[in-house]
Amino acid sequence: MRPVWSGAVSFGLVTIPIKVFPATEDHSISFKQFHLPDQGRIRYRKVCELEDRELEPAEIGRAYQAGPDVLVPVTDQDLDSLPLPTAKAIEVEAFVDADAVDPLQFGRPYYLQASGDIAAKPYVLLREALKRTDRLAVAKFAWHNRERLGALRVVDDTIVLQAMHWPDEVRSAEGLAPKTPVEVSDGEVDEALALMEAIGGTDLSAYRDRYREALEAVIQAKAEGREPPRAEEEAPPAGTVVDLMSALRDSVRSARERRGEGEEAEVHDIRRPAGKKAAPKKKTAAKKTATGGKKAAAKKTAAKKTPRKRAAS
Repeated sequence: MRPVWSGAVSFGLVTIPIKVFPATEDHSISFKQFHLPDQGRIRYRKVCELEDRELEPAEIGRAYQAGPDVLVPVTDQDLDSLPLPTAKAIEVEAFVDADAVDPLQFGRPYYLQASGDIAAKPYVLLREALKRTDRLAVAKFAWHNRERLGALRVVDDTIVLQAMHWPDEVRSAEGLAPKTPVEVSDGEVDEALALMEAIGGTDLSAYRDRYREALEAVIQAKAEGREPPRAEEEAPPAGTVVDLMSALRDSVRSARERRGEGEEAEVHDIRRPAGKKAAPKKKTAAKKTATGGKKAAAKKTAAKKTPRKRAAS
């Protein structure tokens, strides 16, 4: 894996030479365009409008269009010589609590590797400081012709640079929530919480891209001259659910069955504080059960005594 950038992390008077590596990779399948009648490939070529000929990469420069017919050339040297401290380093600006950053601002992550033995100690020092305080280091850096915002955090024993959107790049969600007043009962919320508990958690590493797998199967079948697999016909929808409470209860029951739990499986109230026990509820239920048992026993005893009286008469 090749580094995508080399520079340094700078906080205060401490400088850590680092190399930056992509932390994620894209496994999506890409397609090529072709001419339907003869399957000829369709390509995009860079052609000069004045000379009407295709250009070599060495002949192509960049420029900013300042007006309809005005181009301002900007060279690589201009970009490398920008009077900007973040052009050569990831400058730490502040340290904030991890929950102070809106996840909407997070972008692509990058692994930071200490570059050389001299960088090992300050790298570990910053890593341990971030771990102990559970904070993020807010930083600025300049890549790909623009200054960016980022957060340094720790994953296992590696410092990660999480690219971030600037605050003004995150759109407002105003007006997207339901405008009509909606009332939700406590019972409906309780059932929703019970459904959350019944569905439970999972190991995220178990997830995989089923769309890509299905597409790969189609491509392989067509490449081998076989009929590609087709999706099974879906059953028609049962209709619009009107009773939300019934739908929640059915969902809880279905989730328990998938997990192999019985109808009477206990559902823990996830709203209950960690130190609070649910013993009173269990005792109440036990009393009711015991009372019910006594009544049932009494009825059976009465039923046994009654025939004896009739027989005696």
